[in-house]
Amino acid sequence: MTMPTRKLRHIEACLTGPVTYESVTTGFERYRLPYNALTQTSLAAVDLHTRFLNSPLRAPVLIGAMTGGADLARTINRNLAGAAQQLGVGMMLGSQRIMLGDDASATAAAASFEVRDLAPDVLLIGNIGLAQVCESLTPQLSAALQRVGANAVAVHVNPLQEAMQEGGDTDFTGSLARLGRLAAELDYPVMVKEVGHGIGAAAADRLRGLPIAAVDVAGAGGTSWARVEQVVRFGEVRYPAIADWGIPTAQALAEVQRTLPGMPLVASGGIRSGMDAAKALAMGAEAVAMARPLLAPAIESAAAVVDTLGAFIEELRICLYGCGAADIAALRRIGVD
Repeated sequence: MTMPTRKLRHIEACLTGPVTYESVTTGFERYRLPYNALTQTSLAAVDLHTRFLNSPLRAPVLIGAMTGGADLARTINRNLAGAAQQLGVGMMLGSQRIMLGDDASATAAAASFEVRDLAPDVLLIGNIGLAQVCESLTPQLSAALQRVGANAVAVHVNPLQEAMQEGGDTDFTGSLARLGRLAAELDYPVMVKEVGHGIGAAAADRLRGLPIAAVDVAGAGGTSWARVEQVVRFGEVRYPAIADWGIPTAQALAEVQRTLPGMPLVASGGIRSGMDAAKALAMGAEAVAMARPLLAPAIESAAAVVDTLGAFIEELRICLYGCGAADIAALRRIGVD
């Protein structure tokens, strides 16, 4: 299966297939955002502005990494970028592996990632897999990031997804050392992220001392990429226990925060409402990311993405207002019950 074909199969599975966790939740339902009936805030004055990876955001929200390398991916990415520009949020690109190299296919694939003309002010985060990181990668990756006008790069760690993918890259030996070298050599901030099975304390402990700028915990409870890959590969979920294997997002957030105090964190994986986002931010995340709920709108139009994500951000604003927080810093001081 060619890479563009696999990307299209991923999109199809995420739109129509049984790709969510069945027995694992994010864990945010176990927490409550304290409601304050005597809030002294004005809804119109609630300030969601923040900074992440040295870039300003009008709300602490990132559009999660989705796709690239196919014609439909270009439509999706450009509609997402237009919405990100309008709403003042950040955007992660899908894996840019297909851009690496200098052949015709790499050149053609690059067009699906080129969105800077529609989003000149957006925090744009490039993307590469840890399995693809090697000693010779830095110049190629730098060129790919420069071509799309990225501000930073996410290195996604996805051993379980790779194990389920036909022909996946499953040799991660020595990958931590390669990650450290890449982060030291690149002139871009590096964020380490999972893809939806979670970074917990054990993985976070191995990141100690590496020159990385942030971690996206990308926990379990939303889309299971071990499930997606089984649907694409077998037409069914052949290993249901593996499809539901991961660290719930709320647990991952707490574990990484304890293990790497002071590390900027993104909470993603099953973030489906402004209330989910408010709880994650109150628990210490600097931003939240959401991907699959925006996929169908992104196929339709930038306006459809704005409608969906705008409602999410408005719910987040109401959550701050209802607990008496005038801004994100105040929300963190209030915390969760």
